[in-house]
Amino acid sequence: MAGKIFYRKRTNIQKKTKTPRFRIVAVSDIHLDVYRDHFRKKELERIAKETGARLVALKRDKNSKKDKKQ
Repeated sequence: MAGKIFYRKRTNIQKKTKTPRFRIVAVSDIHLDVYRDHFRKKELERIAKETGARLVALKRDKNSKKDKKQ
């Protein structure tokens, strides 16, 4: 069975900046050492391809505390 890499968009990122927008949240059924905090989508896709893993995007909860403050 292929592993899974769970990721989500970063929460506090400025618009129109060229910084990586994604963060790995969890890894299942594969051994993967991660040395960075933020990734670009292409980087995640390449990691998944090389490890044989599947990417799983996680959505933010609409009832989270951060959304209520806005």
